Amino acid sequence: MKAETKKHKGINVNFSAMVIPLALVVAILIFKYIMGNPVNFQGNNSANAALPGNYFGIVYKGGFIVPLIMTLLLTVITFVFERFFAIRKATGKGAIPVFVGNVKAQLEENKISEAMNECDKQKGSVANVVKSVLIKYEMLEGQDKMTSEQKVASLNKEIEDSTSLELPALEQNLTILAVITSLGTLMGLLGTVLGMIRAFSALANAGAPDSVALAAGISEALVNTAFGIGTAAVAMIFYNYFTTRIDKITYSIDEAGISIVNLFQARHA
Repeated sequence: MKAETKKHKGINVNFSAMVIPLALVVAILIFKYIMGNPVNFQGNNSANAALPGNYFGIVYKGGFIVPLIMTLLLTVITFVFERFFAIRKATGKGAIPVFVGNVKAQLEENKISEAMNECDKQKGSVANVVKSVLIKYEMLEGQDKMTSEQKVASLNKEIEDSTSLELPALEQNLTILAVITSLGTLMGLLGTVLGMIRAFSALANAGAPDSVALAAGISEALVNTAFGIGTAAVAMIFYNYFTTRIDKITYSIDEAGISIVNLFQARHA
């Protein structure tokens, strides 16, 4: 089980390393060939203003910061789907509280094999930890050279070790979502600053202000602000959603572990 966990972690690391470069390439292609398509602009020229109501053209005028923020958004979307399926798989089949209750009932009747069968049916992170603890439980039952306190300590250590193997897989890539929560806003602000610099440069020109350059600068500022904040908001919402799901799984693991230890202590009191 531990070897499978390490292999799965290695696959996730490779997947994570590939997502951002691929997202950047896709974002640049979308920005250049879809948003920058001449049909989105007046006179079929991307150097002109966007057609009224044409959002592709409007966003394109946000400048080179747009594909960078788009990369963040595509990364968020990718990891949202990846974490959704990963956590759904980690939840296992059926309701976790029902599974924990079934394991307790089997252990109260000292039916360890039946309790392990419940774990095989559940096939989730909680079931993985519980099965590992049950194997240790069964092994300690036949140990005569250890005191009751030593057996309980060994059982608790098995719970901690098994949990420490499962949690990293659950929390994989959530750090990236947390970073994008801040980075999206900062990128939007950077685009805003650059756009305002462009706008004020137009005002500083000798003679009459260049209204086209002024409008382009303000458009760049507003587009990047909206895009960056929107990306950060999406990342924040799903980060909080996934951490809440993981907390529920962790609580179930703790509940199951405490129940197993208490039953073991009661039997060997």
